[in-house]
Amino acid sequence: MRHGWMRQLMLGLLVTVSAVAGAQTAPAAPATTASAVAAPEPKPDDTNAQRAKSQPGNNAPFWRAVRESGVQEGHTTLPGAEKGVLIQRFVQYPGSHLTNAGEAWRQVRNRWIIPYGGSLLLIAVLALAIFYKTKGPMGHDHPETGRKIERFTPFERAAHWVNAGAFTALAVSGIVMAFGKFFLLPIIGSTLFGWLTYLLKNVHNFVGPLFAVSLTIVVITFVKDNIANASDLVWLKRAGGMLGDGPHVPSHRFNAGEKGMFWWGICVPGVVIVASGFVLDKLIPGMAYLRGDMHIAQMIHAVAAMIMMAMLLGHIYMGTIGVKGALGAMKTGWVEESWAKEHHEYWYDDIKAGKIPVQRSAQSAPSATGSPATGT
Repeated sequence: MRHGWMRQLMLGLLVTVSAVAGAQTAPAAPATTASAVAAPEPKPDDTNAQRAKSQPGNNAPFWRAVRESGVQEGHTTLPGAEKGVLIQRFVQYPGSHLTNAGEAWRQVRNRWIIPYGGSLLLIAVLALAIFYKTKGPMGHDHPETGRKIERFTPFERAAHWVNAGAFTALAVSGIVMAFGKFFLLPIIGSTLFGWLTYLLKNVHNFVGPLFAVSLTIVVITFVKDNIANASDLVWLKRAGGMLGDGPHVPSHRFNAGEKGMFWWGICVPGVVIVASGFVLDKLIPGMAYLRGDMHIAQMIHAVAAMIMMAMLLGHIYMGTIGVKGALGAMKTGWVEESWAKEHHEYWYDDIKAGKIPVQRSAQSAPSATGSPATGT
């Protein structure tokens, strides 16, 4: 509301509603033809006069009068669905007092989605910190021997990093917009926080389509290696060997944990986030975009985003400090043969048997083409 175009829009609504009120109270206009009655202006008193001096531009008394009047809709020449509605229709929810749909959405967001979603993220961070404290980085150090296997092609890495960058931008902007008033607003103040959230809101809106496209590419690229098989049941039964001191459970290119992350941490919540985000960005042709629809889309979007962020915290942990050598695989595309055998033995065996056509270093396979990037 602090920005120029928003103020102009609101002033236009207020002027139009006021004009309608005047037309309805004029003697020449029959009362039976009026579709709505404008909200009564609040009576001037000492409180309002003091507010006008100390808080110029604060129009809370007007909106309070509109809400208390019971007016549902006025007339305006502005375009858009529900263009004449200032206060949404009143509804009675079980176990609650009479309220309007907008206030109901606000209560659900502030009393359920924000506190429980924030708790979920904090629990995920705490659980990973405890896991790292007790287990430390998993796996062994694998010194460079020159015998390397290409784990990710340049195209796969590009798709992954573009999607990861888009997700990071969306996650940071979403967290600031949802939780920033608790940890940023007291530090930087309302003015800077207002401009920051306005900037991040636009970043969120424009990066969303990039995330949708890159997510589609990632899913199509990696889906063939994330189909469940019998060996995944053994991996799940033994939790991949992560909870004990034994060796890693053999797996193919991706183990059962990674496959679960692909489907339930990326695909399912990703599709929900993209679909609801398209509604919020008004990118679906022919949709009326009523306020009630936008409320539902926002709640679904927020819940799916919280779940996806909590799940991907585990993916980020395992891909960086949780497993030795995992980050190097996505940075360079190449891993040591010993790393592949330790973490994905079935995949390594298929490569040695020639069942999977991947590039190998000259020391590993003299007939292979290409050369690995340095480092792991």
